Amino acid sequence: MKIRIAHSPDSDDAFMFYPLVKGTIDTEGLEIEHVLADIETLNREALKGTYEVSAISFHAYPYVADKYLVLPSGGSVGEGYGPVVVAREKPESLKGKRIAVPGKLTTAYLTLKLYEPEFEPVVVPFDRIIEEVLKGSVDAGLVIHEGQLTYPDYGLVKVVDLGEWWKEEYGLPLPLGCNVVRKDLGKETIKKIERLMKKSVEFSLREREKALSYAIDYARDLEEDPERTDRFVGMYVNERTIDYGPDGREAVRLLLRLGRERGIIEVDIPEVIFSDEI
Repeated sequence: MKIRIAHSPDSDDAFMFYPLVKGTIDTEGLEIEHVLADIETLNREALKGTYEVSAISFHAYPYVADKYLVLPSGGSVGEGYGPVVVAREKPESLKGKRIAVPGKLTTAYLTLKLYEPEFEPVVVPFDRIIEEVLKGSVDAGLVIHEGQLTYPDYGLVKVVDLGEWWKEEYGLPLPLGCNVVRKDLGKETIKKIERLMKKSVEFSLREREKALSYAIDYARDLEEDPERTDRFVGMYVNERTIDYGPDGREAVRLLLRLGRERGIIEVDIPEVIFSDEI
C-alpha cells in the first residue's frame, strides 16, 4: 500500500522523518512517498482529506476530525516556548495592531487570538513575515519555525513568546503541530503507521548526528549555523515527539476547548482525538 506523508520543509520535520525518507527502518510493507508543503497549505489540504498522513496545526484538527485522527507520535510541543510576536519596537499593547500571521488555521494564530482577541490579522506566508515587519507594512509579525530563533538577527524585538505566556497562564506545554492519519485506512494500517512514526522519531533521536546532517539542508537561515539548527530541532523533536504524555494530551484538549469557548474555533471538539484511543 502506498502512503503519502505530507509535512513541512523545515528542519524539525526533516529530522523526525529522516529514517522514513532514507529507508533506515522497516516500513512493514508500506510504500512511503513524502510530500513537502508549508503548514497552512497542509491545513487546507487536510480539509479535503488529500493525504493519508499529514502534518497539520492543532488549530486545524477540529475541522478535519471527521476524516483524521492524531497520531500519538510526531507532535511539535513547546515547553515554555513557541511562536513569537516580533516588532521593530515593542508596543505597549497588541490591541488593534496589524499583525502578520502565517495562516488562520495555524495554532500560532489560535494562541495569539487567545492572548489578544482584538488585533487585525494580515495573512502572509510564514517565510515572508519578518520581511513584512521590516518593511513596516504591518505593526508586528507572528513568527514560527526557525524564525523563532533568527528574528534578533534582523534587529527585531520580542513582544511576546506565546509558549511562554501559555505556560505561565495554564502551567502546561503548548501543543502546536501534529501528524494525523486518515480514518479510512482502517485500524490495522493505522496501527502500523503509529508504529512507524514512533520508530522514526526514536531512530532520529538515537542517531542524532546523522539525522541532523540531513535536517540542516532544511534549516532556513540556519544552514551555516549547525549549533542553532541543533537547538531548534531539540526544541520540537524530543521525548514529547515520541508521545505527548498525559499533560501534553491535557494541553491539547484545553487549547481546543478554549478556542471553541471563545468562538475562534467554529466547530465542536471531538471526544476522541488520538488514534491510540480507538
